Amino acid sequence: ELLLDSPFDYRRAALLLVPSDTPEPTWPDYTDAVSRALVDLVRASGGRALALFTSHSALRTVHALACGPLQADGIQVLAQGIDGSPRQLVQALKADPATVVLGTASFWEGVDIAGEALSLLIIARLPFSVPTEPVFAARASQYDDPFGQYAVPQAALRFKQGFGRLIRSRSDRGVVAVLDRRIISKAYGAAFLDSLPPCQVREALLRELPALTAAWLDGTSDERVPA
Repeated sequence: ELLLDSPFDYRRAALLLVPSDTPEPTWPDYTDAVSRALVDLVRASGGRALALFTSHSALRTVHALACGPLQADGIQVLAQGIDGSPRQLVQALKADPATVVLGTASFWEGVDIAGEALSLLIIARLPFSVPTEPVFAARASQYDDPFGQYAVPQAALRFKQGFGRLIRSRSDRGVVAVLDRRIISKAYGAAFLDSLPPCQVREALLRELPALTAAWLDGTSDERVPA
């Protein structure tokens, strides 16, 4: 599923937040930082959230760290492979907005949650494939520059599909938080940003994200949208 020729006005509907001070994904404190950011962001949105991960291991770790703080605030944390099937988790989110769903591969595309049931999308990490995965490795080996010619375009397409989970109808409005600073710190990050439809993009510090999220969702954001 692509976002080509979309009927949605993403400049008015979607705010893309990119924290500039997130640890690199390979750093030991990365998962803890993602967990803290997720908790703060989901509190700001009051639930109504979907977090996309690239590995079950990271999902389980963040689930364990985020459950206590969010449940204390009355927000349930549901994870794929722990609390039910993707379909069950989507239904739970639609039934109770005070929910955040943590998902992996199957949630990056084909999930349709229209309306206020989904107002916050968190992308924990840019969705690169594992280089040693046999099918990926075989296809990548056909290119002179496997990373630039195959890995980056493939990941950018998946990223675009993930972004598309947020705005599913003309009246939707929401925030996408990308907790992987490589999207702005690496040259290849431009491929990910360029894959998206025109939308509001804001680079900020992690501690600033919750207030920016709340302001965008309640309509008090100071972002200026071109006419």
